[in-house]
Amino acid sequence: MSSSNKKVWSSDDGRQNNQSTNNRQPQPAGDGVVRVSRQTKGRKGKGVTLVTGVPLEGPDLKDLAKTLKQRCGSGGTVKNGVIEIQGDHRDTVVMALAKHDWVVKKSGG
Repeated sequence: MSSSNKKVWSSDDGRQNNQSTNNRQPQPAGDGVVRVSRQTKGRKGKGVTLVTGVPLEGPDLKDLAKTLKQRCGSGGTVKNGVIEIQGDHRDTVVMALAKHDWVVKKSGG
């Protein structure tokens, strides 16, 4: 068995930070396509428009959600990086997101 300097597991050193991962920029999750869909599951029949795959985070994502909600004239929220807008506003949202030079697709039925 060859010896290696790499630790597999140890509780002696406490928390270990890997410096190489802290310097990298976060990559957008997914395949780079912004998808707009409609969902009614778990919402007592009420439909919402879901926007996933947006390459923004934090306050920028919330600002985009705010402009989309104003454009659609309805409420909504941001949960786990997904923008939820109350009602079926897929066409309006797709047109608004296309102005940001992102690849936007309608998904679902």
